[in-house]
Amino acid sequence: MFNTLTAMPADPILGLLTKYREDSHPNKVDLGVGVYKDPQGHTPILSCVKKAEQYRLDTEDTKVYIGPTGSAAFNELMTQLAFGTDHPALLANRIRTVSTPGGTGALRVAADFIKRCNPNAVLWVSDPTWANHTGLFEAAGIKVKTYPYYDYDSKSLKFDEMLATLAQIGADDVVLLHACCHNPSGMDLSTEQWDKVVEVTRQQGFTPLIDMAYQGFGDGVDEDAYGVRKMAAAVDNMILCSSCSKNFGLYRERIGACSIIARDSAMANVALSVLLYVVRCIYSMPPAHGAAIVETILGSAELKQEWLDELKVMRDRINGNRAMLVDRLKAKGVDRDFSFIARQKGMFSFLGVNPEQVARLQSEFSVYMVGSSRISIAGISEANVDYLAESIAKVL
Repeated sequence: MFNTLTAMPADPILGLLTKYREDSHPNKVDLGVGVYKDPQGHTPILSCVKKAEQYRLDTEDTKVYIGPTGSAAFNELMTQLAFGTDHPALLANRIRTVSTPGGTGALRVAADFIKRCNPNAVLWVSDPTWANHTGLFEAAGIKVKTYPYYDYDSKSLKFDEMLATLAQIGADDVVLLHACCHNPSGMDLSTEQWDKVVEVTRQQGFTPLIDMAYQGFGDGVDEDAYGVRKMAAAVDNMILCSSCSKNFGLYRERIGACSIIARDSAMANVALSVLLYVVRCIYSMPPAHGAAIVETILGSAELKQEWLDELKVMRDRINGNRAMLVDRLKAKGVDRDFSFIARQKGMFSFLGVNPEQVARLQSEFSVYMVGSSRISIAGISEANVDYLAESIAKVL
């Protein structure tokens, strides 16, 4: 059986991580891996998470399955976090949410759900999009196409082209949108642009699938959900995939959620039954530990405020790193305009250098980034920003 196999190419980011670890350069810089890091380069466990885990340790009394939907409390609180407590779709009982193994698990559940809704649906993703989006949906048997999004030359959105393409997409298809902190470009839709995307979605009738992996990392928890809430109020059908990996720092706990918005409560129940069949065929039951942490935090006024405060520290650090890099590049005499980095949101940005310059940064200066020049902003710190800026200046 296995003799027919050929080796798959290694994941480029994991390969970068291996090279970085083996590099003995004293000033090496890792801008590849997309996880939050504090100024010391460590990814800490949030204080509110530690407290919630201790509570779970003290109160958990069984390891029995929690059922394919996951924790009802987690699902309810995650729905409220995404949509707000008084959203019309929530008040009309049109939303059904299930727990999933991380945001990637939510996307795979959504993919198989879409395949059952319409086997011939085409799924449209932004150009560029998260590297795993295309492979994930193609693995579920869904054809993937792209719509224009990021302009590498002007470091801005191709919004008119994006809108024109969306206006040609039919009602049988699905369009994937990033809620905030676009991965990998960092270039987000403004509220005015979201309004226009929502309007063309309503007019064309295609199904929006919104991926929200970074709620709270852009402008704030409610601000980052603007597009999600606007869209859900305007369309009959929508899918939302959420992740707790980044904003709760629960990377290895693998907890996320998939929410289905239907035109009414009865149709939502039908959709949920199909969703649960999909879940049963993939992993049967979701993990419980991460969900218990999140529901403990969101269910406590004190812990939720502590979480919001800690999330703000992470958000401010990311935004501060953006401004700091731009300032240090100017200070090193770089004439090229890098101000776009400070205007973007979230964990990532394209530095805008060519592959040869990316290779030089790695081989000559031990500065590691993906070949597209996508950098993880959290890898920047006061300790390395001067060396990083000097290295970039030397390859320009």
